[in-house]
Amino acid sequence: MKPSRRYRPRLIPSLVVAALLPLFLYLGFWQLQRAEEKRLMQAEYDTRANGPAVQVERRVQRPDELQFYRVVAQGHYETDYQILIDNRVQQGRVGYHVISPLKLQDSELRLLVNRGWIAVGTDRSQLPEFETPGNLQQITGVATVPAEKYFTLAKPDSLDRGWQRVWQNMDMARYAAAVPFPVQPVVVLLDPTDTAGGFTRDWSRLDVGISVHQGYAFQWFMLAAALATIYLFLSLRRSGDARREEEQS
Repeated sequence: MKPSRRYRPRLIPSLVVAALLPLFLYLGFWQLQRAEEKRLMQAEYDTRANGPAVQVERRVQRPDELQFYRVVAQGHYETDYQILIDNRVQQGRVGYHVISPLKLQDSELRLLVNRGWIAVGTDRSQLPEFETPGNLQQITGVATVPAEKYFTLAKPDSLDRGWQRVWQNMDMARYAAAVPFPVQPVVVLLDPTDTAGGFTRDWSRLDVGISVHQGYAFQWFMLAAALATIYLFLSLRRSGDARREEEQS
């Protein structure tokens, strides 16, 4: 006859499980929430970007008036205050995204245009050369609002001592505060078929990381299940062992 088992949890394991189990479950559900946020954002992107094109106005608009819409604008690219966003990868190669201000026609307002990816070159000490057309351009692309929170290794240098060509991230607030002209609060991803001075433009979908978040969620839930299983196994002890512990205590 098999000895019966009794549920006899111990203090230290119980405290460990009480601390870790809710944490693992929280992290799992948080990853699922992040996946759902990306799915909803991509759905909104697809709805707006596939609709009629929106003309960028000659006034500073709210970000939500333009975000994810396919927009059109006319103006001239300016070489002053262009920036290169560093560490952009294209098919395994490292390079930059070229961000150029477009001075809207009959306006002092500028619209930032991401013209695409260029390779970093063989020597990082020398920035790659690229052409910027000077004639009137009509651009078409999808307006995006750069993230306000991003990972950075160090605080960026101050722009008081001169313009910095290479940036680690597209910081709209920093850019708008540093330039002597008003800027629309979006960056337009130039259409891959647009001929308005573009480079390599293989824009990533917003929902590209959904499977990653789901995978992380699965891992956290598996850790929670493993922790609960081990805890129950250790807490269920043979009746004889439980009685001996009671007699010794």
